[in-house]
Amino acid sequence: MTAAVSAMITAVVGVLGTLFAPLLAQRITSRQRAAESETAERRRNFEERREAYTAMNRASRQFHTLLKDALHRIRDGVYTPEDRALVEDSRRDYRDQYATAQMIVPQRILAASREVNAVLAAIDALAKRLDRGVPREGETAEAAILALKAAEPGLAALRNLMREDLGVED
Repeated sequence: MTAAVSAMITAVVGVLGTLFAPLLAQRITSRQRAAESETAERRRNFEERREAYTAMNRASRQFHTLLKDALHRIRDGVYTPEDRALVEDSRRDYRDQYATAQMIVPQRILAASREVNAVLAAIDALAKRLDRGVPREGETAEAAILALKAAEPGLAALRNLMREDLGVED
């Protein structure tokens, strides 16, 4: 190879390098942005799920607690309109958090939540019948309190599934 051919090859490589450097840099930047965007999207989904779990856990436990308190007050004959309003507000909040979670959380979490929901809804209906003085045969506040205990293992299992889905380890 002569010096002229070598110089020509060097010049062509230099010009090609100059032309392709911005394209290569743009491609690398695009890949980095795509990776950052994907990471941000995963993080956003995680946070959305975590918030839904926190709200659903809080609302279901609050509803459970207020139902238990209501049943004790109904049994003792001291259930007030304020108590009714608290239970109703809690039921609405629970329903809203459950509805929100249905759009975000995996099916296995919803399945566990449905089990808890079935118990809480049944006890809520029973408490309303007791409060109105129209219980069905065998329905008492004491029996309802015992039946409400059936939700406690479901609440714990639901919480554990949510923690597991978030990657929380004991």
